[in-house]
Amino acid sequence: MSNFTLAVLSQVPKTTRFHQYRVLLVRYLKPQTPRVILMTALLLAGIALQLVNPQIIRYFLDTAQSGQTGSLITAAGLFIAFSIFQQGFQLAATYTSQNVGWAATNRLRADLARHCLRLDLSFHKRRTPGELIERIDGDVTGLSNFFSEFMVRLLGNGLLVQGILALLFRENAWVGLGMAIYSLLTLVAMGLIQRIAIPRWTAERQASADLSGFLEERISGVEELRAAGAEAYAMRRLYALLRNFMAKRRLAWVTSSLAYTSTNLIYVVGYTGGLAVGVYLFTRGEASLGAAYLITYYVGMLADPIQNMREQVQDLQKSTASIQRIQDLFDLQPAVANPSASAQPLPSGALSVCFEDVSFRYNDDEAAQGLMPGQVNEVQAKDGHVPVDPLPADQPALVLDSVSFEVQPGRVLGILGRTGGGKSTLTRLLFRLYDPSAGAIRLAGVDLRGTALSDLRSHVGMVTQDVQLFNATVRENLTFFNTRITDDRLEAVLRTLRLWDWVQALPEGLNTRLSAGGQGLSAGEAQLLAFTRVFLKNPGLVILDEASSRLDPATETLMERAVNRLFAGRTGVVIAHQLRTVQRADDILILEAGCVVEYGPREALAHNPQSRFYSLLKTGLEEALV
Repeated sequence: MSNFTLAVLSQVPKTTRFHQYRVLLVRYLKPQTPRVILMTALLLAGIALQLVNPQIIRYFLDTAQSGQTGSLITAAGLFIAFSIFQQGFQLAATYTSQNVGWAATNRLRADLARHCLRLDLSFHKRRTPGELIERIDGDVTGLSNFFSEFMVRLLGNGLLVQGILALLFRENAWVGLGMAIYSLLTLVAMGLIQRIAIPRWTAERQASADLSGFLEERISGVEELRAAGAEAYAMRRLYALLRNFMAKRRLAWVTSSLAYTSTNLIYVVGYTGGLAVGVYLFTRGEASLGAAYLITYYVGMLADPIQNMREQVQDLQKSTASIQRIQDLFDLQPAVANPSASAQPLPSGALSVCFEDVSFRYNDDEAAQGLMPGQVNEVQAKDGHVPVDPLPADQPALVLDSVSFEVQPGRVLGILGRTGGGKSTLTRLLFRLYDPSAGAIRLAGVDLRGTALSDLRSHVGMVTQDVQLFNATVRENLTFFNTRITDDRLEAVLRTLRLWDWVQALPEGLNTRLSAGGQGLSAGEAQLLAFTRVFLKNPGLVILDEASSRLDPATETLMERAVNRLFAGRTGVVIAHQLRTVQRADDILILEAGCVVEYGPREALAHNPQSRFYSLLKTGLEEALV
């Protein structure tokens, strides 16, 4: 690598240069080694032709001045041929580099998305989808040039500058020395401006993510905003975030533009000096017309590689901010992780469920700031950024406190309790979206921490009250875009659940396209699709988290049949607020403030006047649990 290029790279912080940059380049360019080699060869060939062409012009001028016209046509032909080859190499290099850049960034996007999907719920509760889209797509897009051209062009332009300076030294040592000083001054200016610009670009990327997150949140909640008459509030927040984004972006661009201004200023001074030296040498007879032209041409030619290097450094400023944010995202690790040792497989069929003195408190980011899940206290800052105003940082209370019970394989457990009593938290622990703070949870005798997450989630199915549907066909929504599930398999499952006729009644059957969020379907119809998803997994444990609380009469019968088929031969856990939902339960568990206040067979509790469940049946389940 050229000394000039090393000097440019020395402006980058050491830890960033030798760790983050190297890791990204090796990880995402190594699979494309043949393309990278081809791109490098094309760029270096173009650089060589750039150095050769001025020599042909010099030869042409000196030959014409001496009166020897026989070789002029040959020289002109060579110049034209070399120029065409140079443009061809440049076009091929650009095409190849773009392919390299997009292939690398697409793979990086996929890795980031996969990593985010593996992170805990606490991570996703603290970040909006819009912010994550900006970080996964926006930040990675800023690295396209870094992957495709940065190192090769920086190296190539550094070699080009060194080649030009060497040729200038060959013509005249003083001219070469002067242009070397000019190049170093330009380099120093770029390095100083880069150090100033990097934190500005980091702030600009964060402001962009804040704006994207706000827009995504408010657009998705437009109905609630209108119903609450909060349009004016949303617009004020939007104006504040837009002002913040504009200020951060303007400052970043102005700072980076200093590189362009300073480079051009130094270039004008250097080019003027080179032109003056060329004229001076020619008039004194110390240089031929061709040599004077060559000096002037090479001095002017220095502007292009230095300009390209300036642009690469400017892109590096943006890339450094993006790389830091990407690395911060990769550095986040899930608290719920796969076992390090060999995982224990779960058996097929109905699974027993055992809670052994399970306690749980939210120790995620929200709890660490004294906030309960979903509770946000926002304060508008002067710069438009909306930070979280932490509440008193006391240790959060236990959501579940020493919960113990056991469900035998094939039985259905009904869980009752007031809102906020820990019912949904209990099911999230079963799905291992969180790990308990104390105690152990076992399925079929296997501790959840000892089984692979993929194995656990293939043996446990969950239907929640809010069903996520995608802008896709019914088939794709049922299979989660898994093309290995055939239509015959889908039809068999739907017939088993007695939902085939309902699907066939849709406008285009399985090909009916649904809108994002399931618009056009009732809540009950959306839950019918969720039941089919679970049945396709064939799990040993099925969890219904208040899944029947929003049924409409048209789908209630279909849902009842689907539930009966779903629980056949499987263990079930049902969270309910309605009496009819727990009638199919074999056992009842009542939670209050995170503690088990009653647990036992439903029939026994229903006929025991001393039991809480008996009182609930007498007073009315819905009224008692609100």
